[in-house]
Amino acid sequence: MPAPTEIVALLKAQSIQHVRLYDADRALLLALANTGIRVTVSVPNDQLLGIGQSNATAANWVSRNVIAHVPATNITAICVGSEVLTTLPNAAPILVSAINFIHSALVAANLDRQIKVSSPHSSSIILDSFPPSQAFFNRTWNPVMVPLLKFLQSTGSYLMLNVYPYYDYQQSNGAIPLDYALFRPLPPNKEAVDSNTLLHYTNVFDAVVDAAYFAMSDLNFTNIPILVTESGWPSKGDSSESDATVDNANTYNSNLIRHVLNNTGTPKHPGIAVSTYIYELYNEDLRSGPVSEKNWGLFYANGEPVYTLHLTGAGIIFANDTTNQTFCVTKSNADPKMLQAALDWACGPGKVDCSPLLQGQPCYGPDNVVAHSTYAFNAYYQKMDKSPGSCDFKGVATITTTDPSHGSCIFPGSHGRKGTRINGTSLAPSNSTSSGCLSQYNYNGGSFTSSLILAVLLLCAVV
Repeated sequence: MPAPTEIVALLKAQSIQHVRLYDADRALLLALANTGIRVTVSVPNDQLLGIGQSNATAANWVSRNVIAHVPATNITAICVGSEVLTTLPNAAPILVSAINFIHSALVAANLDRQIKVSSPHSSSIILDSFPPSQAFFNRTWNPVMVPLLKFLQSTGSYLMLNVYPYYDYQQSNGAIPLDYALFRPLPPNKEAVDSNTLLHYTNVFDAVVDAAYFAMSDLNFTNIPILVTESGWPSKGDSSESDATVDNANTYNSNLIRHVLNNTGTPKHPGIAVSTYIYELYNEDLRSGPVSEKNWGLFYANGEPVYTLHLTGAGIIFANDTTNQTFCVTKSNADPKMLQAALDWACGPGKVDCSPLLQGQPCYGPDNVVAHSTYAFNAYYQKMDKSPGSCDFKGVATITTTDPSHGSCIFPGSHGRKGTRINGTSLAPSNSTSSGCLSQYNYNGGSFTSSLILAVLLLCAVV
């Protein structure tokens, strides 16, 4: 993991205005001072039992990890534990006590209005989640969920939920289409319809969020907003994770960002954007488990992007350089027959101008299917304005930041020069506020800001 100063330099270079920490690392909190970045800190699970059993321990934690850093560091929320009900069930009985003790310490310091307290949950605590209208929380956890929701309602906080359509898709045994998980457009006859409400669902993310809204309604709580504290897609997986690819990760996160920034809301609550943290900022090379567990990051540890998010008209552009150059090329291990079929489609139904590939034209050589399909794939990708999913061609294409132009063959999207990955990435607001905030709605006399939260940092030891 890079040094705290390097992490903050990356956040500032990308104009990232919100970040969630998985702990309350002192060095990083000091590095975040005077940046204006809105910071969510966390009580790690291994400290939860002590805090939940002692008001004094909770007060000491707040003193060391919050009061010592504000107002220089803009701490705006505290996550108490993470997925406690599903990963540390023996601590579940004291979760609400820990939350109340942390909140009481904030009240004593007169910080409770600016710092919200909640606890992230796995979406797996929601049972019978489709159709969303029949969803309910696992009844086993009602003794925890009911007082927790009462606390959130009384303090103007939000239900924190981790939403992973990737896992829903992986575990569905083919019942969930990949396009439905990736926010790709679906024909009307393929949309999922809630038979009770007749609401149409075009993606897994909205269905899970609405299932959480309905689960809260099942317990008679109807005015608690939802904050998605983790969501993303892995860019690499092992042999059993064939859909953990760079293109799918790019497609999911690009479409997620567009979905949130367009203020779309969900079918149950249209127009109310669901604030969302993207998981995660960096890949974790040392993490155990499947290959995908190491590859959720937007960046490598050296600060280079794993892939480029290009979001035309979505309010932000996340790119490798100020020219925003990305290209679509063939994968090195692609099957030649599949390449030929994709090349024929691109130059035919895809309506790509393939005349530069004709004999005597600048891009004729080298005369092989790999070179010609790379040109055609990229021409289609550029013609489609680099939209998510336009560089796939049934899995034989991938996005790169290296300009494939050669000699007199200048590829569409090139500025006439060959290039490699360029340092100094940029994630800058465009036609939006500097915080990326989209809208506000009043809630319990205060306000809850709907925004896209553009990074998650994993800074605690992986257990």
